[in-house]
Amino acid sequence: MTVQTHTLSNGLRIVTETMPGLKSASIGVWINAGARHERIEQNGIAHFLEHMAFKGTERRSALQIAEAIEDVGGYINAYTSRETTAYYARVLETDVPLALDVISDIVLNPVFEQSEIETERGVILQEIGQVLDTPDDIVFDWLQEVAYPDQPLGRSILGPSERVSAFGRADLSAFVAERYGPSEMILSAAGAVDHDAIVRMAEKHFGDRPGRPAHSYDPARFLGGERHERRDLEQVHFALAIESPDYCAPDFYAAQIYASALGGGMSSRLFQEAREKRGLCYSIFAQAGAYADSGMMTIYAGTSGPQIGELAHLTIDEMRRAAGDISPAEVARARAQMKAGLLMGLESPSNRAERLARLLSIWGRIPDLDETIAKIDGVTTGDVREMAERMAGAGKAALAIYGPADGAPGLQELTDRLAA
Repeated sequence: MTVQTHTLSNGLRIVTETMPGLKSASIGVWINAGARHERIEQNGIAHFLEHMAFKGTERRSALQIAEAIEDVGGYINAYTSRETTAYYARVLETDVPLALDVISDIVLNPVFEQSEIETERGVILQEIGQVLDTPDDIVFDWLQEVAYPDQPLGRSILGPSERVSAFGRADLSAFVAERYGPSEMILSAAGAVDHDAIVRMAEKHFGDRPGRPAHSYDPARFLGGERHERRDLEQVHFALAIESPDYCAPDFYAAQIYASALGGGMSSRLFQEAREKRGLCYSIFAQAGAYADSGMMTIYAGTSGPQIGELAHLTIDEMRRAAGDISPAEVARARAQMKAGLLMGLESPSNRAERLARLLSIWGRIPDLDETIAKIDGVTTGDVREMAERMAGAGKAALAIYGPADGAPGLQELTDRLAA
């Protein structure tokens, strides 16, 4: 496998990885234009723009965009996160030039016809309504909001319905002009690809775009807080978060391994104690997510109203206990799970292309896979216990509870118990 990089004169970065033996490739453009890059009056526009990219360009109708890729048996899609918007396709080796032509077209030449804006506005409003009707989705939006209050990073990716209802063609065009510069883009490809050919195609499609400095964004401040919403549901949805390292921090992997040992699988502490031994819930997990300048270890569980107090207290007690007695076997298991997840994922060219773009965005280079494995293997039991102790004593946390939660403990009670 060969990873190569190149930067065009206007700042667009290109990264490719050739995977011998494959007959297909994944190629896409990852743009530093997510929800955290929006001003408050723009909240939801990055996601709206992702939808509109497929609704027609100066050269293709919406149907022609879909047919161009599907006629050759390929797949095209996009997503918006808090830090990125991505447009990507999976095609056979011979159709890579076509895929890049279509992707560059939808990124650079959208027309934003008013009729299509109105159609897609209705689709997005339905999507927002679906999230509001899905408790184990909306509770995470609320958790993000109370963790990072009054900040771009705390706002929802979809945006509020009143803003989505007001966006027009001028708003979409302005966001593209502001945020879709070449220096904000990474073209990533993996699989049956030729690096030099990708560079030539990138120069053809993107090379005439004027360069400009990359944008900055407001730094994240994890402040914490709580939101309780009473509703007659079958379950109480419980989500707790504590700030964890950002993805460039030296203890990033210690946080990942701690979260995995605490609630990353069926053998984890929370799953064993809360579900297997006490039957308090069907679903419970912990995960450590990261941003450029912050991160959150999140614990989620769904339980019945009468059991929410016991479940919440058990969660806190397991976090506190881990600081003192998490075992070498638990750490070794979490390390193995992390490495296996990484290596198994790399068997897919789509996962590789996304990983390349993410790493280049984070580090400005592509760390060797052995370097990443060494960092995972370098995390000791002492490192994980120290991370657990630090989180227990952090003092700030975020809590979101949704459902028949009259007996749910408040945030102050839980943080006091955690620090005890």
